Amino acid sequence: MSEYIIRPARTADITGIHRLLEPLVDRRILLGKDLAVLYGAVQEFVVAEVDGELIGCGALHVMWEDLGEVRTLLVREDHLHHGVGRALVEGLEVRAAQLGLTRLFCLTFETAFFIRRGFEPIGEHIVDADVYSQLLRSGDAGVEEFLDLAHVKPNTLGNTRMIKHLN
Repeated sequence: MSEYIIRPARTADITGIHRLLEPLVDRRILLGKDLAVLYGAVQEFVVAEVDGELIGCGALHVMWEDLGEVRTLLVREDHLHHGVGRALVEGLEVRAAQLGLTRLFCLTFETAFFIRRGFEPIGEHIVDADVYSQLLRSGDAGVEEFLDLAHVKPNTLGNTRMIKHLN
């Protein structure tokens, strides 16, 4: 396998990210995202690239003062098990620390992968009541998944809510 690089995404990467997502959306592993949503979140993404070709991506979405979410983490199937996913998560963790975040959330089927990265399953309430009420107003689907709201449960069946405390 050729050497890959991890770098911040650019607007020119969005159609490639969308193409990477499509097979996983078709298999109901990840939720689909419209191109307009992806362009609006381009600054949240890092990408993995080999010889100018995208082979993976991940996004960091800030949810609260100390809390972010790892979103849309994926590696193309032919590049799995080569450290690309780990490198993407590490890149997102660096960005999280630079922003002052101390906790990272993810909603995933890939629990073993995230456990190896230091994440652990979470229980019901991990924010205080005031923060909870503020987060309820965000209107963001990822925040609603984090809060474990009843109306998002049909979309999250089988997923595990996990958290990591950054050093």
